[in-house]
Amino acid sequence: MELFNEKHKSIMNERFSKDCLISLATSVDNLPYVRIVDAVFSEDSFYIITYNLSNKMNQIRINDNVAIAGEWFTGFGKVINLGWFNNIENKQIADKLKEAFSSWIDNGHNNFSDKNTIILRIKLSNGVLFSNGTKYQFEF
Repeated sequence: MELFNEKHKSIMNERFSKDCLISLATSVDNLPYVRIVDAVFSEDSFYIITYNLSNKMNQIRINDNVAIAGEWFTGFGKVINLGWFNNIENKQIADKLKEAFSSWIDNGHNNFSDKNTIILRIKLSNGVLFSNGTKYQFEF
């Protein structure tokens, strides 16, 4: 396995640095739970907007290790709850998410005045990426 490098970063950014759908898998008591989420990749992490009182978050509070899958990519990592979307320390990533999700972010699904509307960072530890017939295995 190699370290995440510029080639991997280029492919990941091409595919995932904009609004993309990924499968997010959590596990509690050896039971897997999978759902599709909108995400954006930046550096070594995926970022999503979610609701702090959701079943997904209840599962993550028990076990913060997750798996993800997207376009010819699978990865593993830990979830970091960055807190309320509108926290000043989240401004940079929140602005990036607003831009990436501009086609749907204000459709009424999110209530940004509710402090339970949060940003999750999925900090990747490793992954497998396929591109043009080549398999890349890497760690961060």
